[in-house]
Amino acid sequence: MRFSPHTPAERGDMLRRIGVPSIDGLFADIPPNVRLRRPLRLPDGISEMEVAKTVTALAAKNRTTADLVSFLGAGAYDRFIPAAVDEILHRSDFYTAYTPYQPEVSQGTLQVIWEFQSMMALLFEMDVAQASLYDGATAAAEGCMMAVGHTGRRRLVVLRSVDPETRGVVATYGFGHDLEIAVVPLSGSTTDIEVVREALSIETAALLVQQPNFLGSLEDLAALTEAAHSAGALIVVSHDPVAAAVLKPPGAYGADIVVAEGQQLGIPLSFGGPYLGILTARQDLVRRMPGRIAGATVDGTGRRGYVLTLQTREQHIRRERATSNICTNQALLALAATVYLSVVGPHGLRRVEERSLAGAHTLSDALAALPGVSRITEGAFCHEFAVRLPRPAKDVNRALLADGILGGYPLVDAYPEFGEGAWLLAVTEKRTEDEIATLVAKVGEAL
Repeated sequence: MRFSPHTPAERGDMLRRIGVPSIDGLFADIPPNVRLRRPLRLPDGISEMEVAKTVTALAAKNRTTADLVSFLGAGAYDRFIPAAVDEILHRSDFYTAYTPYQPEVSQGTLQVIWEFQSMMALLFEMDVAQASLYDGATAAAEGCMMAVGHTGRRRLVVLRSVDPETRGVVATYGFGHDLEIAVVPLSGSTTDIEVVREALSIETAALLVQQPNFLGSLEDLAALTEAAHSAGALIVVSHDPVAAAVLKPPGAYGADIVVAEGQQLGIPLSFGGPYLGILTARQDLVRRMPGRIAGATVDGTGRRGYVLTLQTREQHIRRERATSNICTNQALLALAATVYLSVVGPHGLRRVEERSLAGAHTLSDALAALPGVSRITEGAFCHEFAVRLPRPAKDVNRALLADGILGGYPLVDAYPEFGEGAWLLAVTEKRTEDEIATLVAKVGEAL
């Protein structure tokens, strides 16, 4: 017990007080054959200064978007984050805040949650939003489970143009609930509405779509919504929150549930997380929503205040009545999104997407002009698109990385029908004309 700060006499006194004869007696319930009878094979401890030096050297081996010019998207994007976001996020009253069970001492946290909900409902033109979920994929799965609970049906129809990782999470949820999941194939870079209609039936609880879809194309939300509703199903739309600044909101099409990944709203890439799940819905579905919802009210003296209005979680109500086993949220990251949207404002968010969109179209046109390169993304798109290269996209990425460029997402594993040259690229507001021109030149050399 060389790690113990106590003397042998002190340890003996503690053991006597709890009625245990020896240290081994503490572990009597553990079968002897599985106990480790030797010290752990670990190096001796080192000083704080040595730890800091070692960890810094390890971290220096990483290359991030601070070092590389990134054209990688596929669900996580290199966006500009105003300094105000981190400044407010790291305030101790937010950074260390606990779940706001006591409204009288949690007004700041509750107001932030309420503001977040209000912004999300406004962004997607929906009635209500909840206080956030783990990420966009789990939000999509939770939205589908809301539809199952609301309709009493046991079948989901998912477009193959939805993010492959999101489809995987939905499939995992569905397996646990013994649901049938039908995947509608691609027709080019979008989905044939007639094939969707054939996949829908009176057993379908929800149709899950993504806008823009994973390949960057815009799906026909009006037709998809009509098809879902004609079958008595709900439509769950996984929507890009920045593209929402320039697209007709899904609520205007009659969407029932709208979910999103909020990483683009003031949250760094952080090697894949933590991120932010957004879930909004029609008013009549509010009691099906997972997690918690903050509401605004007035106290006994007429002053405005905030409370947790709904908490349909198994922590708070009988397990069989819980809407989900999601027992936490991403409140700190919801705060980041709230501050980000407050700083950029609705006009600023639109400019962010317009700049990204313009850069993406410039890059798409320039790449398509290279010998052997063709477009995969058909029709209109926003800040992301796919092309087909005459050589494997993974090889091109390796060549670009040597020049300090983080290339696009190779689609071959998720969509093998497009071939090894299929490449998904994203352009954010951070990418300059010179960076775009450099990428095109380097791709031309690599081909």
